[in-house]
Amino acid sequence: MRTAYSVDTVRAAERRLMARLPEGALMQRAAAGLAAACADVLGRVYGRRVVLLVGSGDNGGDALYAGARLARRGAGVTAVLLAPERTHAGGLAALLRAGGRSVSPADAEEVVRRADLVLDGIVGIGGRGGLRPDAAALAALVAASRAAVVAVDLPSGVEADTGEVRGAAVRADLTVTFGTHKPGLLIDPAREYAGVVRLVDIGLELPEEAELEALQHADAAALLPVPGVESDKYRRGVVGIAAGSARYPGAAVLAVAGALRGGAGAVRYVGPAGEAVIARFPETLVSDQGPKQAGRVQAWVVGPGAGDDAGTVAEVLDADVPVLVDADGLRLAEVGAVRARTAPTLMTPHAGEAAALLGVAREEVEAGRLAAVRELAGRYRATVLLKGSTTLVADAGGGVVRVNATGTGWLATAGSGDVLSGVAGSLLAAGLSALDAGSVGAYLHGLAGRFAAEGAPVGAHEVAGAVGRAWRDVVRR
Repeated sequence: MRTAYSVDTVRAAERRLMARLPEGALMQRAAAGLAAACADVLGRVYGRRVVLLVGSGDNGGDALYAGARLARRGAGVTAVLLAPERTHAGGLAALLRAGGRSVSPADAEEVVRRADLVLDGIVGIGGRGGLRPDAAALAALVAASRAAVVAVDLPSGVEADTGEVRGAAVRADLTVTFGTHKPGLLIDPAREYAGVVRLVDIGLELPEEAELEALQHADAAALLPVPGVESDKYRRGVVGIAAGSARYPGAAVLAVAGALRGGAGAVRYVGPAGEAVIARFPETLVSDQGPKQAGRVQAWVVGPGAGDDAGTVAEVLDADVPVLVDADGLRLAEVGAVRARTAPTLMTPHAGEAAALLGVAREEVEAGRLAAVRELAGRYRATVLLKGSTTLVADAGGGVVRVNATGTGWLATAGSGDVLSGVAGSLLAAGLSALDAGSVGAYLHGLAGRFAAEGAPVGAHEVAGAVGRAWRDVVRR
């Protein structure tokens, strides 16, 4: 599992490690990894032009020492010093001894224009609020250049703990981060600025519980339900789908499609779109008698395409089994009814729905996704899956947040969220916790979107059809 830790946690681990190491040894470890990554990007170091953007902190020191290593291998290295009087003295001395040189920001335009690689060491992990004007001007020069851009620890101008970008920031092709990932490297919008992320182990000892987790194939495979020799449809889990309306029968069809491929042993459908569902999926158990008369289920999905059917939403929330609430269900669910539930609840809003639930603008949610998902989880006492380019899943207890980036922009299509609801609802019925069902459901759904699209527009029904391929890919790899 990929993990990310806050700035305070990282700095505490660095202090503990530096107390046991010779002075400067930790920075040298970071610089060695950084120089190696830059050399990989350059391919051939000798004769290449490298520009260092150097701020006043240790981030700038890392860049200077890495630049010295590249200079010793024959690169022409120039450091642009944003704060000459506060530049890391040891790093600058090492660069000059190795044959590098330094210039002021006033002389940066020509060297950046001619650079093969720019190393961003302006601001470290403690940066807040976007870049100052002089640094922002450098970032604009870099953006207009042909150089490859490598960020030291994280791109300057993005916020390490939240993934927010509050002003001008450097856009990197590669970010070389030290010791552990920082949350901002995994969460949009900051993730867009990081490019490819390369982790350099510098020997930090970190707590077992991270601020942010990201499943990998092995983690998802370990959580997927596998039927045994004694399994039947009830042991595998039965998921109920209360979705669709006369106006939106397709939402019911798509939610059922996701549920049938999500691992449950059977799917019960309740609602006015029964004919459309049974015509497409004859294995579905269809009822028009309401959730309480539908028969045995181990979890419910309620809300996709439900229109204004508040009665059905309330009836499902009253059930003593796990419930996934999506789409219209989010609008119709009473806060008190959700908070009063004793069985797990998984809410799956997109940014617009989350904004409506929080009473803020959509742009505020999109700019601060981590804060938004945590606030929703706390307000509703529910596990919340916030959909988007990076999907966040916050545990009802407020401690664990997982991030998923397996998806593709082609998943931004009508009905895609209904498929996700069905998949995650099936995983709930199979016995996964709300956190695991949301996380694994998003992981599979994102992969299915990639497989179905293959770089071209795709419909939600095609995404549902690719869930099996995604499942097999996770298990086999």
